[in-house]
Amino acid sequence: MAKKAEEEVKEKAVVEETTEVVETPETEAKEEAKEEKFAKSGKKSKKHLEEVKAEEERQARKEERAKEEAEAKEKPKGEAPKTRPLIERRGKNYRKAAELIEKEKVYNLKDALDLAIKTKAVKFDSTVEAHVRLGVDPRQADQNIRTTVVLPNGNGKTVRVAVFAPLDEAKKAAAAGADIAEDAEFLKRLEKGEIAFDVLISTPAYMPKLGKFARFLGPKGLMPNPKAGTVTTDLEKAVKEAKAGKVEYRVDKQSIVHIGLGKTSFGAEKLLENANVFFDSLKAQKPASLKGQYVKSVFITTTMGPSIQIENLYN
Repeated sequence: MAKKAEEEVKEKAVVEETTEVVETPETEAKEEAKEEKFAKSGKKSKKHLEEVKAEEERQARKEERAKEEAEAKEKPKGEAPKTRPLIERRGKNYRKAAELIEKEKVYNLKDALDLAIKTKAVKFDSTVEAHVRLGVDPRQADQNIRTTVVLPNGNGKTVRVAVFAPLDEAKKAAAAGADIAEDAEFLKRLEKGEIAFDVLISTPAYMPKLGKFARFLGPKGLMPNPKAGTVTTDLEKAVKEAKAGKVEYRVDKQSIVHIGLGKTSFGAEKLLENANVFFDSLKAQKPASLKGQYVKSVFITTTMGPSIQIENLYN
């Protein structure tokens, strides 16, 4: 009996060894549950392990990029692209006009204006411009130059003037030559985004009403300003000056003043008159606190034309 029992035990052991374990959904769920057992916090938490894995992957990508960059540096570089000089990349008319100007020569104002008319590089009636680099610091309030000047011969542009004032004063402005002279109707135009003017003049009392349109008018340079003479009680005078050729100029962030002196069709004499008035006005704006040179360089040019350096008129 004992031998028989031993044989049965051996047979059971053999069967258990040779029998394959059949995986069922229940057994799989149990195994997954065992694998998913993580600590709630600390180094053995699931979040920490995922972060470690992500960091390892990031470091691997970083090493791969560094390797690619090192290989790229080792590769021989080709020849640098050949670029033509700037003058060769200009149009034919510009190059032809530039030949009339001596590069190192500094011209006097009259000769420069004569030459500007000859070096016009476009077919239309171009504007003669003056560009003056100053020694001021625009960040300083007393050196932030901004004013107006009335050019005796105008600037060659047709100026559309709008006046925003009480109805009785608006009628007087219209009689003086204003293109638009309105009261409440003018605000309705602005609300619709209509801008049919180049200069906007207002009375001091009506300026608060324009406050909500400052972001709309300001970037376009149309917001009335006392320094520009566009906030005034004498509307008739302001309208006549704007129509006659009153021009505003101001220093930009690079300490440069830009202004149009007139059209090439004006001729050298009229342009010279305008230029002298502008330079006299600029001289009068020299800040009292400025130490050192006021005007550093002056250039005359035409629209899309080559520049001509002129002698420093006012130091």
